Amino acid sequence: MRFTKMHGAGNDYIFVNCFQEPTPENPPELARQVSDRHFGVGSDGLILICPSEKADARMRIFNADGSEAEMCGNGVRCVAKYLYDHGIVRKPILLIETGRGILRLELQVSQARVERVRVNMGEPILLPNQIPTTLPGNPQHGGAVVEAELSVADHILRVTSVSMGNPHCVCFLNELSDQWVLGLGPKIEHHPCFPNRVNVEFVQVLSNKEVKVRVWERGSGETLACGTGACAVCVAGTLTGRTNRQILAHLPGGDLELDWSEKDNHVYLTGPAVEVFTGIWKGSEDWMLEEE
Repeated sequence: MRFTKMHGAGNDYIFVNCFQEPTPENPPELARQVSDRHFGVGSDGLILICPSEKADARMRIFNADGSEAEMCGNGVRCVAKYLYDHGIVRKPILLIETGRGILRLELQVSQARVERVRVNMGEPILLPNQIPTTLPGNPQHGGAVVEAELSVADHILRVTSVSMGNPHCVCFLNELSDQWVLGLGPKIEHHPCFPNRVNVEFVQVLSNKEVKVRVWERGSGETLACGTGACAVCVAGTLTGRTNRQILAHLPGGDLELDWSEKDNHVYLTGPAVEVFTGIWKGSEDWMLEEE
């Protein structure tokens, strides 16, 4: 099986072109094998680039633990780059089918290669039963889960929960540390208040236009970036009055630009997409890098 490793702001995935390659028989198990950073290729998960009857392509994403996710903002930018750079679809605007629905992506091209992509991530989902979470909605925010109390590991956190097609729990802190991210991240992910588990964003506000973020991703652990998570931070920052609707998010793997538009209530995500290498996977004990 031929594969390509790509990343968006350090959030790395193994991509399989199912326009040319057969769809893997067991994607969850393949995701677990290729994602292993010691015995596999090493990644935050597996993404299948598939034909679609509704759009230019369909994206399926599997986390490093094999669970299938609904959406990935960094991954979908890489899908767009792959489609354009490899000549599958040569258009400046692409439509990609995801678990969130069909997303519109605007490509920023230089010397016939995609460098950055702006994604219309759609409207944030704010009602508890749709996220889903059992945390109470705040009547002052139309029933959205804003600054709700979450008890975890002897801590009482004030959290804001948002879905961008996948669930997020945003925690604003004075300072980011491993104690929070690595200590509480997995506990919040599996907290009973989130029946489908949850992605967790730990946020330090630098100004009303700028934030620093670390993310504990559902099914993958801490990642260098999370596109949907950055979108959730933008929404949560706005709802809690901490930030403007347009912000720059600094993540360990790079910067992402966010805009929660007042015009259409959609969140727009802009960031890089990078191809790292292509290889051939022959099994968990036998894979090789392809020379360019």
